[in-house]
Amino acid sequence: MFIYYAIAILIVAIDQWTKWLVLKNMELGERIPVIDPYLGWLSHRNRGAAWGMLEGQMWLFAIITVGVIIGIIYYFHKHAKGQPLFQWSLMLILGGAIGNFIDRMARGEVVDFVDVLIPVINYDFPIFNVADAALTVGVVLMVIFVFYDEKQQKKKVS
Repeated sequence: MFIYYAIAILIVAIDQWTKWLVLKNMELGERIPVIDPYLGWLSHRNRGAAWGMLEGQMWLFAIITVGVIIGIIYYFHKHAKGQPLFQWSLMLILGGAIGNFIDRMARGEVVDFVDVLIPVINYDFPIFNVADAALTVGVVLMVIFVFYDEKQQKKKVS
């Protein structure tokens, strides 16, 4: 059980460390090319949810995040035992949620810094951070788990 919580703790630690590095070493709006022009570090702040939606609604984010954290812990202990993929997905989501929650409560905004350009479709992907990446991977793993579990349940019935 602890190893799974360690995943969430590691996500939060890496997320907060990388954000601290951005805050200490970069000016707001500064971009450092990594693989120019496709990948760079861009110091950016987000006062909303994904893609800046619901900007300035900190009370709403606080309520939703606390609810999500409680729900994840509940599902982890009641429904995820013996299901590593489900456990991993929940802990990635938990780590990501806590990482961005810390930003919102401590700074009133989320520090974003990963800037990706997808040249095939000439798309500048929204700037994100480690917590956002963990949330996304966690949700994708959960979707995979749900489809796999549903398939397994159908096999048991037939």
